[in-house]
Amino acid sequence: MYRLYREQQLKCDIETAWEFFSSPHNLSEITPASMSFVVLSESDEPIFKGMEIDYTVSPVLGIPMRWKTVISQVEDYKSFTDFQKEGPYKHWNHFHEFIPNEDGVLIRDTVDYELPMGFLGKIAHRIFVKEKLRSIFDFRYRVLDDLFNKK
Repeated sequence: MYRLYREQQLKCDIETAWEFFSSPHNLSEITPASMSFVVLSESDEPIFKGMEIDYTVSPVLGIPMRWKTVISQVEDYKSFTDFQKEGPYKHWNHFHEFIPNEDGVLIRDTVDYELPMGFLGKIAHRIFVKEKLRSIFDFRYRVLDDLFNKK
């Protein structure tokens, strides 16, 4: 099992941060275009426990894959967790946390994940998956900085 942890300070109020992150349709905006990330679910509802979200994503060699996550935990204006139900990982659990402070909102992402294929998955992680995930979250950081901190 691997863990990716990131945090970022946003200059906005908790309502603005929550509204943005609790809409699955904003995921495309904070994901690199090279991933061909498309939210297939049509619901405009904010996330709720048990909500299933379908996507297509092309993480490797432009090959499209289906991905389904389920929202397994929601505490409004504080945190939520998306868990992979179907997709490219053996295990994917992404905990999103929102902490209001005097500068706005600190967001924290903790992703626990595991690749399929045992030893081959470990090699793939070392060769490209770890760096690919870092680059996706680096992109996300830059986009969020532009959206929330450069107004």
